[in-house]
Amino acid sequence: MILSEAEVTALLLSLRVAGVAVAMALPPAVLVALALAHGRFPGKTIVNGIVHLPLVMPPVVVGYILLVTLGTRAPLGGWLYDTFGIRFVFSWTGAALASAIVTFPLQVRAIRLSLEAVDPGLRDAAETLGAGPIDRLFSLTLPLALPGVIAGAITAFAASLGEFGAIITFVSNIPGETRTLPLAIYTAIQSPGGEAMAARLAALSIALAFAGLILSELASRRVKRMVGR
Repeated sequence: MILSEAEVTALLLSLRVAGVAVAMALPPAVLVALALAHGRFPGKTIVNGIVHLPLVMPPVVVGYILLVTLGTRAPLGGWLYDTFGIRFVFSWTGAALASAIVTFPLQVRAIRLSLEAVDPGLRDAAETLGAGPIDRLFSLTLPLALPGVIAGAITAFAASLGEFGAIITFVSNIPGETRTLPLAIYTAIQSPGGEAMAARLAALSIALAFAGLILSELASRRVKRMVGR
């Protein structure tokens, strides 16, 4: 399967957007997962619902909310652009932001499940031995939850490669700037004679998604063996 220059550009842009999206979302995902797994606070159920809302909400709605919030004519987006020169709309950084929001719940859920699987007795024993909350977090809780962190990050990366609705709504379909693999497939389908290109890119997308799932499972198993779980 030989890809054209435009197809390679779409592939590389997709990898870039997915990588930045995961890097942006991972630190807050860990914090939110910790709060949902071990925190006790009023409105926890509501917070949990808000965090997972992008999983059940149409991605186009996510893109629309970003557009009316961070567009250059929107109050917040206009202020960011006029004050700091930051522009997300019609930019690959906006595509990364949209992907990060859509895939954020995937990371939170994987990390939370891994955190909840940690034996509470281990934390109690560490506390008895004099370990403080921060020490227990970084020397015990997070290392034991590492399989979930890695699995969530890889799954979110694979899902970001396939994000379409939020990206095209928020940043449009600009060649070389925001045209990721899904948008390139959509463009090829709409173009006369683009069936071969669409088939190649579809096959590539399927292969990347499958590889991501397999890699997530293998990485999770390997880390579990390393931490003795």
